[in-house]
Amino acid sequence: MKKTIAAILLPFMMLGVISLNSCRGKKDKEIKKVEMEQKKSIEGQIESNVYPLPSSAEVIQMLTQLEVGYIFGITNPVENSKKYFSSTAKATNLGVYGGDLSYATLYNIQQEVINYLDAIRVLANELNMSQIYDETLYDRIKLNFDNRDELVKILTEAFDKTYAYLSDNDQQTLALLVVGGAWVEGMYLTTHVSEAAYQVAGISKNLLEQKKSFELYLEVTKPYENDPVIKDFLTKLEPIKTVYNTLGTSLTEQNIKDITKAIELVRAQIVG
Repeated sequence: MKKTIAAILLPFMMLGVISLNSCRGKKDKEIKKVEMEQKKSIEGQIESNVYPLPSSAEVIQMLTQLEVGYIFGITNPVENSKKYFSSTAKATNLGVYGGDLSYATLYNIQQEVINYLDAIRVLANELNMSQIYDETLYDRIKLNFDNRDELVKILTEAFDKTYAYLSDNDQQTLALLVVGGAWVEGMYLTTHVSEAAYQVAGISKNLLEQKKSFELYLEVTKPYENDPVIKDFLTKLEPIKTVYNTLGTSLTEQNIKDITKAIELVRAQIVG
């Protein structure tokens, strides 16, 4: 699970915990026990506000390492952003467009970057998150077009902030929809890097790695699985769950085709 925010905050918070305990006249063993318990408590508090899966940017970075070209027309058309009226559809497709933005950014397709930032702004504004996707984000992207690692960092930071904002404002279900939409789009792009994705060296490894992410997503949604919104989204994901449950430690050509078909079915329901 990603620890982007936790990795930054935890050391500083732990310094305070350790300093506090060092002033007490307890035995070393008791101090260590208290420290460990407090550490777990702090991690639990931070965990709720940390983007729980690899971000779209990290998934797309793996894709670019396969040295396949950018394919126009496979992303969610920007004009679709105007047809998402419910908060659930907006949140899910904010995640989808986050994947598309990462795709365009890491392949340095500048006009597409502008287009997808615009689409994201439309949805983010309506979800009261305009401050995350303002002009400074594009400026930072533009300044770092030749530094893929820095681009991944910039985009991942934006996804972290999105998830944290929704979580902090008692909209955890919407936060999970953003994550789910981004995961589906990342998988869709991965399985459509060519007309015969199963022939691309490295695709099999990527899809197996995403199986772990999928299982993790199901795990983090468990506390909310009775929520009508999350329950509906998990129902949409059933075709993917069915396919992944049949897989072993390696993928055959048919496995990849089955995953691709399942992703297509799920993604079609999400983007409309």
